[in-house]
This record gives sequence, C-alpha cells and structure tokens, in this order.
Amino acid sequence: MASTTGRCLCGAISFEADVRGYGLYRCHCSLCRRQSGAASNAATIIPRASFRWLSGEHLIRSWVKSTGFRSSFCSHCGSPVPNPLRESDQMWIPVGLLEDTGELRVVVDMHVASAASWDASATSDRCFDATPPPGEIFRWLRGE
Repeated sequence: MASTTGRCLCGAISFEADVRGYGLYRCHCSLCRRQSGAASNAATIIPRASFRWLSGEHLIRSWVKSTGFRSSFCSHCGSPVPNPLRESDQMWIPVGLLEDTGELRVVVDMHVASAASWDASATSDRCFDATPPPGEIFRWLRGE
C-alpha cells in the first residue's frame, strides 16, 4: 500500500493510510466543532483495507452518542484518532493527523447551516446545509 503515516499529538498512537485519490470533507455541525475544537472537522473516509494501525491501538478510548456519532481519542493526549465508520467497511480519518497530505483537497462542506457565526471557511464547490446522502459523499471523496 502506497500510503502516508499519521499520529496523535503525543505520538503514542500511529497508523498508516492510503489516502491517494481521496478528497476531504469539512463538517461544520456542533458535534464536529466540539470534537475538533475548531470551526469544522476536516476528515476523509477510506476503506478499512487501506488502513493499518502501527502502534498504540490499545490506548484508544471512544465515546458514542445514542445517534451513532463516535469520538475516538488518545487516552494520553486527547487527540482525535481514526475510527471505524459505524457498521461499515470504512475508516474515518481526521486529516490533521496525517504526516503527508499530498494532493488532498476539500471536496464538500456540510452542515454549513449550523456553522458558528464566525466561521467563513465553507468554500468548496459542494456546500450543504445538512448531511448530503452518504452514497454521494463517498463518491465525491473518491473523486467520482
């Protein structure tokens, strides 16, 4: 797998992910703002087969909301870390953890209707007030 590596803030958790050819999304909802501590959550979603833990998987803790929203993080430093996307064969990757993002670019902004009043970062060609259909998101992230 031609890939890049990523790690949490303290470096205890590390992973390898093949993100070539994938785009990014930014979610501006209140859950993602709280989870990231920023205006939006920048991430991509890739097949689990394109992902591998290198170290520290035992240090991951997760919080799951009754709606299925999941926040996984390093128990040492609190950094968000990759996690499986619900009951699918996909992995959610917070792209701020990646060492080399190469040609990655934002292809969709979602939940812009609930963005913070000071957030003016929704600049992609595809901006949605809520969540677009998941199948569409996956297609856009794959560059289709």
